[in-house]
Amino acid sequence: MMMSLSFNNQAEAFLFPVLPPEIEMSDGQNSKTYTTLGLGEINVIKASKLTDIKFSSEFPNQHYPYVVRPQNLRKPNEYKDMIIKWKESERPVRFIYTGQSFDINMAVSIESFVWKEVAGSGGDIEFTMTLKKYKFYAARKAETIKTKDASGKEKTVVQKKPAPRPTDKQPPNTHKIAKGDSLWVISKKAYGKGDRWREIQKLNGLTDAQAKRLKVGTTLKLPS
Repeated sequence: MMMSLSFNNQAEAFLFPVLPPEIEMSDGQNSKTYTTLGLGEINVIKASKLTDIKFSSEFPNQHYPYVVRPQNLRKPNEYKDMIIKWKESERPVRFIYTGQSFDINMAVSIESFVWKEVAGSGGDIEFTMTLKKYKFYAARKAETIKTKDASGKEKTVVQKKPAPRPTDKQPPNTHKIAKGDSLWVISKKAYGKGDRWREIQKLNGLTDAQAKRLKVGTTLKLPS
């Protein structure tokens, strides 16, 4: 069994060193409770509202017998500082729990992180964390296609393009222009789609002429 939290498509991540005795999941609807070996109860809810996940645990400052994978143990402040940094970024993180009877793999926002250093423990940090399921949203583009019906009469059909695949990877803040780059290509590299090139042009104050003749080696700012 393991539980982890990661940021920016796993560019930064850690394993929770101590598994919580229980994980509460709630969306305000009817729920079902499952008992899990060694982990108490988990409240699993299935509904349309965004799910809240709440649990309490600790970041120990020493190798207690119950620590999961003690070879990966960090200092308590390292865990605490990472969580605070990720929360303040206002970007989603990924919460993963792998157990014997159920698994969780979900993009979430960090709604609450309350921690305290335990007096007399030598630096252990106890915490309670609340996460909320993060739903990625991407507008779908529509493409107009002209075709003919069975009688040969021309008609216009609006066809929706599929939305881009959601990702919790954080886009870069800058891009160094390489040979062959255009604003469309840069947008495609940074966001997975090329249609944000005008935003890049506007953010960097480029004229249309400058946008057509990008200088190799120049660094451009990228919108969030």
